[in-house]
Amino acid sequence: MRCLLALVAASAVLCCAVAAQTVGQFPFALTREGQMLGAVEGEVASFKGLAYAAPPAGELRWRPPQALPESSEMSTAYDYGAPCLQPSLPAAREACLTLNVFRPFGVDGPLPVMVFVHGGGFVTGTANDPLFDGAKLAQAGLIVVTVNYRLGALGFLMHPALSDGGSGNFGLMDQIAALRWVHDNIAAFGGDPGNVTLFGNGTGATSIALLMLCAQSRDLFQKAILQSLPGRARLLSSEEAAVVGRQFVAALGETSDGRPAEPARLLATAKRLRDKSPRSFAPALDGNLVTEDIAAGFSAGHESRIPLIIGSNDDETQFDSALEIKEALSSSGESIDELHRLYSDAANPIDLAASLYTDKVFSEPARMLARLHAANGAPTFRYRFAYVPEARRGNPDDGHGRELQFIFGVEGVPGAGIFSRRDREVAHRMRAYWINFARSGDPNDGELPHWDRAVDSDRLLLITNDRMASGDDPWSERLDRLAREKN
Repeated sequence: MRCLLALVAASAVLCCAVAAQTVGQFPFALTREGQMLGAVEGEVASFKGLAYAAPPAGELRWRPPQALPESSEMSTAYDYGAPCLQPSLPAAREACLTLNVFRPFGVDGPLPVMVFVHGGGFVTGTANDPLFDGAKLAQAGLIVVTVNYRLGALGFLMHPALSDGGSGNFGLMDQIAALRWVHDNIAAFGGDPGNVTLFGNGTGATSIALLMLCAQSRDLFQKAILQSLPGRARLLSSEEAAVVGRQFVAALGETSDGRPAEPARLLATAKRLRDKSPRSFAPALDGNLVTEDIAAGFSAGHESRIPLIIGSNDDETQFDSALEIKEALSSSGESIDELHRLYSDAANPIDLAASLYTDKVFSEPARMLARLHAANGAPTFRYRFAYVPEARRGNPDDGHGRELQFIFGVEGVPGAGIFSRRDREVAHRMRAYWINFARSGDPNDGELPHWDRAVDSDRLLLITNDRMASGDDPWSERLDRLAREKN
């Protein structure tokens, strides 16, 4: 495909198409699906709401994403597309397979590409969240792409009637389709299709780890950043997922596969199932895209042997009830005295239970996957993020996802407060590590504190309120205990 990025003078045609813009220079990209006209704010050009596949509605509901036809028409790309269908978002729609591109304005390529996969438990979330604005990253000379993909029952329903062309992991299929779109079109925006880094948090990181194990996506990205990945989580088997699928269609009252059902009924029915079983709609072992759990795949060395950053936050959860605290502590298999010894910094049972949960679900699995990936010869860098913005230190919130504001550098929008000077310094360094890694596969640049590789040791980058430096993991003893419990 011939691709180009040009700044074109606004002709009469452009003036008609872009009445709200002043006559002047506009970012323009020629893609397979047509000519895209973006917007400029400051030093960054953005192209929002670009469709990468046909709307998955009607007969295309619960089918693999379908390619759009080629076109030569011109379209404006000023506004985000609709979020994918989910609870509590009135603007959400089924016609949602869109992505957003941010690039430095007036900078020649080819530039490194960072593709962000949002989290949300595979049920909620959107690339359109103002927290995920890619402008700060793009200003450093990168292309940033954020992706919407199908969620909940629409993204992860497995049912016998849906076996034509694949069933169950439609959300993952969407992500692969978006990566193919990036491969085919990103040069039109000044990006390098041979230098693509995936990054994501929580279930976004789960998606990326599964894509590292997936043959269909292996050649579509060259580096990965896994933030707060629950790396030992067990996926549903195809049989378990099919049981959920049959229950869902039966609850809809449909005689076939549920395609005629209205979106509101789909959401209400899916919520009732999730209330009974929270894992009802998520990636499942389908024997095609997903053939093994993440931990098993990395243990067998089946993942792409690409440069990897992996890590977690030091406080990934908060407990709200005495029952949750009791269940978390009793699940450890250790006496309360031993737990107090291992977690001597925990001030009360709430903190103790939260720390134990964080270690079991995030900290120990991140260390395990880092060791396995490094043992396969791939450059691997582990981190733990323990920095709390200065304004929140008196009453810190749940730390899951806290690092995202530091990576994207967004302030004053929902989910992101206003940074102090010190907060901005930490954010600048964190963002620099991610940017360096996207450029070369190495987060170091000679100016930042050196980040040691995770080879056969417990070395990691620690980001605390006091410092940012590589060191030996101070939590090794308690993580060793959890590792012995798992093995």
